[in-house]
Amino acid sequence: MLRRIAARGTAPQRDAALETLATDQTMRLVRATHELLEARSQRGLLSGPTAAKQRTVYDAQNTETLPGLSVRAEGAPPLADAEANEAYDGLGATFDFFAGVYDRNSIDDEGLHLDATVHYGRRYDNAFWNGQQMVFGDGDGDLFNRFTVSLDVIAHELTHGVTGDEAGLVYLGQAGALNESISDVFGSLVKQYARGEPADKADWLIGAGLFTSRVNGVALRSLKAPGTAYDDPVLGRDPQPAAMSGYVKTSTDNGGVHTNSGIPNHAFYLAAIALGGHAWEKAGRVWYETLRDKRLKPTATFAQFARYTVANAAHFFGKVERQAVAGAWSAVGVKTG
Repeated sequence: MLRRIAARGTAPQRDAALETLATDQTMRLVRATHELLEARSQRGLLSGPTAAKQRTVYDAQNTETLPGLSVRAEGAPPLADAEANEAYDGLGATFDFFAGVYDRNSIDDEGLHLDATVHYGRRYDNAFWNGQQMVFGDGDGDLFNRFTVSLDVIAHELTHGVTGDEAGLVYLGQAGALNESISDVFGSLVKQYARGEPADKADWLIGAGLFTSRVNGVALRSLKAPGTAYDDPVLGRDPQPAAMSGYVKTSTDNGGVHTNSGIPNHAFYLAAIALGGHAWEKAGRVWYETLRDKRLKPTATFAQFARYTVANAAHFFGKVERQAVAGAWSAVGVKTG
């Protein structure tokens, strides 16, 4: 998306996109390296009882120095700064979800302190988890609003930490697309849990509210209908396929990790709808247990991940759930047998 803005946007839009791309490339490398090392060192450790959440929000004051000035610690009252409050609340909602639903003690299941920095850089069009903390840009105000506005984006980025801790999925090709998809899945589930929404009432969007009114689009991605989230003269059209028939072979974006993630995203949506009720109870549990499955390798393919979800659906639930999960993968063209 940022590359399309850099090619089609106005001069200020191009500048913001290029500056964001330059920072993102560095931060993704740092995150990928940190998470793989962390996964290797932490995997297999037993966690203790879930502890109380501990959050600190910092203000970078439009610099790129981390973490910045501490502005809100755990238990402190809200500030006049909307971004700081949204970051604080988003960290809390994500912690509460993983603790309340899966008895997970923070991102690393070891009680990790949750830190976030707001007001990072100038006109920075992104948010990211750098392996140690969350970082939020203010957006450019032209195409993008502030990146703390979307709870599912906050939870998406924090879930990269969960994935790094549990499976260390490499950020390349199908494993990288699975990495992105898992973040989208749990990003959406955190929002649904916070709202108390059943699967059939959720919007299944990632990043609703991020676009300004100038953009023709509703969100960054849609698990319900990949490829339909936006269609804009500057941003282009949402490129995500919903099935393997549309799989994109490319050398850009680490082999299309943000594009081909639409396929496992849609499989999860279909499984959640087929199972009904609250999506985090059955479909989410299956995906979470698969992420923790010792058989899952850092270079896992869609088919390998799918087979483990089917096996885990049978193990943790039963035949009906197994059939629903297998049917969802079959519908997107991924073989499980």
